[in-house]
Amino acid sequence: MEEDISQSLTPPVSPFAGESQCELTPALPPCFSCAFDPGRDDTRSLSSDSYIGRGSLKRLLLRLAPAPADYEDDTVDIFGFPWVTETALVESTKLLFGLFRQKLLKLETLVQSSSHDFGQASSLHYEAEDLRQQCVLFLQYVKVFLYRYLEPTCPLEEGPCHPYEELEAQLPSALLEELFGVTLFIGRLKDLPANIQSALTIQHQGKVLFPPSWHLLHLHLDIHWSVLEILHLLGQKMQGQVVYAHHFVNLTGENLTNNSLFEEHLCNLLSDLTGMAMGKYSKVRPTEALTSHHYHCTCTKELWILLIHLLEHRSKVLHTQSFWNYMNKLLRSLISSQPVAEQYGVLPTHCKDPLGFTWWLVTHLAELGQYSRNGLEDNWSFVGELLKSTCNPLQEDQIRMHVHCCLSLSLLWKPNNSTVTTLWEYYSKNLSGSFTVPWLGVSGLGSVSRTPLALLDQARSCCSPSPLRSSGHTQLYRSANSFHIFLRVLALYLAQENAGGAPWRQIKGRVYSKFHQRRMQELSEAGLMNFLLLFVVVARQAELEDVAGRACELLGLLPPDSPPAQRSLVWRGQLALLLLFQERGLDVGAQASWLASSFSQTAREFYLKTTEPSRRLALWGPLGSYLEGVAEVFETSASLGLSEEKLLNEGFGLLLPACRQSELSSALGFLQIVLREVHQRNVQPGHSTCPPGAWMPPPNASVGKDRHLAVAAALWAHFFPFLRSLRLSNTPPSQLADAAAGFTLLAFDLPSSAPQDLQPNPIQSIMQCFSWDDMLHPLLVTRYLPHLLQNSSGCGGSVSASAQTLSVRAWFRCVLQQHIHKNPDGTDSRAGRALEEQLSELTRLILRLPEVDSILQRAGMQPGAGSKLVPRSALEMFIKAVGRVYSGLQVLSERSAMATRALDYTGDIMKYIKHYLVNKSPQEGLLLAYWAVGCVVKHWSPLLATSKAQQLLFNIVNGLLLPNSLSGLNNTILTDLSLCLSFPPLQGLSIATSMSQSQGAYLKKQLRDVISKYLDHFLPATSSVGAIANHPVLLAACEATPTPRGAALRRSILQVISENFLHFKGNAPPPRLVTVLAFLLELLRRNNDSDPALLTMPLPSLLRCLKLVNEPHVRRTSTEALQLVVERSCTLVYTGVTVSLSYCVCVFRSFVEENEGLYDKQVYSVLETIAVLDSRVVQVLIPVLSLSLRNTEHKRGLGKNTTLRSRTTLCTTPLTEQRKLALTRIER
Repeated sequence: MEEDISQSLTPPVSPFAGESQCELTPALPPCFSCAFDPGRDDTRSLSSDSYIGRGSLKRLLLRLAPAPADYEDDTVDIFGFPWVTETALVESTKLLFGLFRQKLLKLETLVQSSSHDFGQASSLHYEAEDLRQQCVLFLQYVKVFLYRYLEPTCPLEEGPCHPYEELEAQLPSALLEELFGVTLFIGRLKDLPANIQSALTIQHQGKVLFPPSWHLLHLHLDIHWSVLEILHLLGQKMQGQVVYAHHFVNLTGENLTNNSLFEEHLCNLLSDLTGMAMGKYSKVRPTEALTSHHYHCTCTKELWILLIHLLEHRSKVLHTQSFWNYMNKLLRSLISSQPVAEQYGVLPTHCKDPLGFTWWLVTHLAELGQYSRNGLEDNWSFVGELLKSTCNPLQEDQIRMHVHCCLSLSLLWKPNNSTVTTLWEYYSKNLSGSFTVPWLGVSGLGSVSRTPLALLDQARSCCSPSPLRSSGHTQLYRSANSFHIFLRVLALYLAQENAGGAPWRQIKGRVYSKFHQRRMQELSEAGLMNFLLLFVVVARQAELEDVAGRACELLGLLPPDSPPAQRSLVWRGQLALLLLFQERGLDVGAQASWLASSFSQTAREFYLKTTEPSRRLALWGPLGSYLEGVAEVFETSASLGLSEEKLLNEGFGLLLPACRQSELSSALGFLQIVLREVHQRNVQPGHSTCPPGAWMPPPNASVGKDRHLAVAAALWAHFFPFLRSLRLSNTPPSQLADAAAGFTLLAFDLPSSAPQDLQPNPIQSIMQCFSWDDMLHPLLVTRYLPHLLQNSSGCGGSVSASAQTLSVRAWFRCVLQQHIHKNPDGTDSRAGRALEEQLSELTRLILRLPEVDSILQRAGMQPGAGSKLVPRSALEMFIKAVGRVYSGLQVLSERSAMATRALDYTGDIMKYIKHYLVNKSPQEGLLLAYWAVGCVVKHWSPLLATSKAQQLLFNIVNGLLLPNSLSGLNNTILTDLSLCLSFPPLQGLSIATSMSQSQGAYLKKQLRDVISKYLDHFLPATSSVGAIANHPVLLAACEATPTPRGAALRRSILQVISENFLHFKGNAPPPRLVTVLAFLLELLRRNNDSDPALLTMPLPSLLRCLKLVNEPHVRRTSTEALQLVVERSCTLVYTGVTVSLSYCVCVFRSFVEENEGLYDKQVYSVLETIAVLDSRVVQVLIPVLSLSLRNTEHKRGLGKNTTLRSRTTLCTTPLTEQRKLALTRIER
């Protein structure tokens, strides 16, 4: 049991403990007590004052003095009177026993008269305790007296003898009669009143006041045990002589001997204790059978232990019946419902389950028997009888408890062949049973092994039962069915030490003979599962190869068209056996070939187009279980050197193309596991997840390499072609990239294993297939590349440096195409969210590439430690860094190489964004495309001017900057695009135009077309301050400090405005004239150009507007623009730049000459305005005006034109008050 009792029986309470216990001098004799001791942690352990705790049992069995230090004085106090120690029992036998019965009667009277008054509890307790101690002291005195003074009786010599000698000779007979009288007086335990028997259940912790009934009950236990102890001592002292109760014989004529009294009293006591245990069993649930004890308190427990040891000792020494013989007779009659033997009296008849009670009691008694050094002998013969009763048709809840008890007995005793045989006969007939307990619910269903490793683990748990008193053992009723418990019994039997395989040879034929073709075909799914578990357990405990071979033969008897669920079970069992082969380091080739062949046939049926969808769905069950099982084989393999590659055959080439999305996910997950395990074995030889204690093969590099090459060849042959066929899919499975990365690492570990079409550089070939190809989906690329970039042997290491450039190009493309997965309503799809996460990780790794890091360092733009850039910001930083590095290079060859590398980074950028341009959506993608191209044009403008980049620049202009692609876009997108197109494209294109020598004319034409289209697209129909202020062309042309490149762009803009937007057809003004003039005015205001030619470019158009349009808003805007041009030109004259005046004069001269005689009033009105702004311009024009006046008068033939002459004078005279009024009017 679980109790730990020191210095008593060993272990833990043995009659052979150290002699130190014998030297103790107890103040009081030992007695039964279940009161709590401060030194005991477990209240179920035995008391230190008990018979075992005080060494009384040990002394009895070793024939030592019961109390060597007691009763040494000449007199002894018994029942309050002094007696002569050496003669009291001889001289006053009847008197002493009479006083003993008086005390006992007084205690009984005290029990009857006691009440529940707590005020009297203390006095009643101490009075009852005193009475009990007096009785126990008397019994102890009897034992000591017998041991010290009683001698075997000899025939008295003839002649007179001393009266004492006569009394001494009659003492054994007199003592026997008195003991018999005591047993009659106290009666049997079962006959005690209920109020006294209930004292067994009194809960007590610490020092308490017990009622008199408790003391009386325990005194009865003391008396029952003491009677047996005294009778045993009497027999020892009489040296085998039979003691007769002469007076009793003379009175009744019946024989009464010490042996008969011992037998009768013992049987009565065993019967009573069994009846008490029966009452306890009535409240025990089957789930609590091994945790609920058969005793009510530790006193009855100790009494059982005392009886067990005493009877076993007498059986060995006196050759009497053993403890089990007594109990078997008693329990056999209980099971058979036949009258019990006369000496046992009458057993209670209220037992709810006699067979279950017998199992329960035998099991707990067997555990109590472990308190002796040698343990209680086994009782398998009687247990065999119980098993035969159990194996009659019973419910699973009963059988489970019985087999559970049988397992406990097997752990206690050496397993028995007949027991295992009986159980196997039963389970072989009921192998297809469900073995469920309905009232247990889900917990009663037992564990179902879903994978081969789970099946093997279940077999391991059967082969390694939990210790007897552990929770794992006691809770087996809930966690395992009766068949699983039987397998534990079988495993214990097969694993007997020093048996030399004999147990297996004894039962081998019985196991194999139960299975034949008809029997195998009759097995249900549950029966087949039990069959597989049985053979895995037997294979693990016995001859693995023999059992596995037999299992294969038997499984081969199943019909070929067996249901898919049954096929799953068969493969699961085969793989579990294969895992066992791995554990022991045995080659799995034969097992794997048989299994792989069956898998290939099933995969072929799964692949065929003629297979019904429902049938294909059912076939996936065994196929999926095969994948799980083979994955476990590779995960648990120590070195992949046991022919595991035979599990990977052509069946996978048929399976993969026929898989649906969810099925393909499982298959690719399996492939990743296998690839990972192969890689780990090459990186860390000997790595495995084998269970502790599994057999580990010795390392052999050459053999291991060959085996790994064989596994790799199977992977390349049966998996890689399918992966390559999926690489261009528009919906690539997420595991595709992971599996492809696994093959890349496989090519790095074992390059010679790759197929010929990937040689001589298999790593670069695979990366081209799964990351560098522009046709690949971004989802695939952004998931594939991080696997390799995170690995030290990725493209930054052993692969050529060009791989870094190609990886950057792939990242560049993925950033541009990150919005392809947007839903039609603009929300992110699941694929889009996955792409966003993967792209962020790829961005982080790309920035860490040596080549990219070097560019960022040279440009002084390296991101800080711990900073996390979003892909768009990282792309802008990288583009800017490349442009800055290029601009800083001076050597022509270095600039040429950098230009080549930069073009490699971008790749075919227009192809990358074609999806956005064609579909005009999603909006985020379209904006990103224009923004990215704008960054390239802006920061790489010097680079784009080179001959190498001409084609890229032309493509950008034709495909993006010439906004034919903008047609069909809604106003919201156009507004957002205006911000993206503001500065970078136009200015960059202008810079490239100015720097390009070979294609300057073409680029200039393209630039004008771009400006014209943008002005046309983004100018509103009516004048709007906001729309004009944020116009992309205006934003691109504005500079705080004028530069030559900006001036060139503004010259092109003014040229386009003059030619395309301020061109009058006849006298009809152009459309959106107010808006165009407002744009022109805003352009002039925001820039401080000093080039006279640039400043005077809009003058003809402005003069034409003033001449032909009378609309106030147009005239006011035109006048403001004209004023701005004239003032700027005059300012330049004041600063010494006289060329600007000549430019203005030329424009005005042409204006006057072209319009003389037709628009005289309009011309002089403009000149008046100019004269107000700067009279020098008009003064220079005086000759021209005079000639124009004469020509006009001559043509008319009417003489002098007074009106024109007065207006000419007004324009040319110095500023007067009248002129001031005119200026005020003009300004108004």
